[in-house]
Amino acid sequence: MKIVRCQTTSGPRFGVQEGENIRLLRGVPYGGLDFSGTQVKAGEVALLAPCEPSKIVAIGINYAPHARELDFRIPAEPLIFLKPPSAVIGLGEHIVLPAMSSQVDYEGELAVVIGRKTRNVNRAEALQAVFGYTCCNDVTARDLQKKDVQFTRSKSFDTFAPIGPCIETELDPGRVEVTSLVNGSLRQQANTATMIRPVAELISFISGIMTLLPGDIIATGTPAGVGQLHAGDTVSIVIGPIGTLTNPVRA
Repeated sequence: MKIVRCQTTSGPRFGVQEGENIRLLRGVPYGGLDFSGTQVKAGEVALLAPCEPSKIVAIGINYAPHARELDFRIPAEPLIFLKPPSAVIGLGEHIVLPAMSSQVDYEGELAVVIGRKTRNVNRAEALQAVFGYTCCNDVTARDLQKKDVQFTRSKSFDTFAPIGPCIETELDPGRVEVTSLVNGSLRQQANTATMIRPVAELISFISGIMTLLPGDIIATGTPAGVGQLHAGDTVSIVIGPIGTLTNPVRA
């Protein structure tokens, strides 16, 4: 099932996309689907970021080839950092290159959307906390990341967390292809089966540190092939069962 969030005449609304139609919901979808009885045509409304996270917890170095390309050691434990909710944008919105940076990179990732309040969950039960999955672009000011050593500034600029186009609730997170294209050219491609740490392990580890809330995002790490974005580019993150997240880039 594909959960979307769209702009309607009554404001932003969640809905379930079924072909060309979106069946609107009365509230948020995490506690169960309460259909309003109204539907709209998908082509007649703008899709927004499919959730409003209180936080984005991102994983660094979760594919071995990406560690090699950045000359990073694979950490003994999951390497986590935060991106602020103010960085979130949706399908079709512009990634804005900040004047402070001269090298902004794309990083295509599978993102987990949490469905219930979660704290100290064990690995065996961790996937029960998942509402669904979406595409994420962990946009990064690479020069600032290297300069600062820690990741906060390089990952936190407004527009640096595109997510969407929907939340797919029926997906095996351990066996999907993650692909990134820039101006239609293939730049990244890997299967999540090659992740160093699977989704259940990540949820369990993070929930032992901080409480995860409905709508929160875990970005599970990017494959090898990251590269620079320039004004005028268009970057797309493709995960077959979810769809394609496309964003233009401007200065």
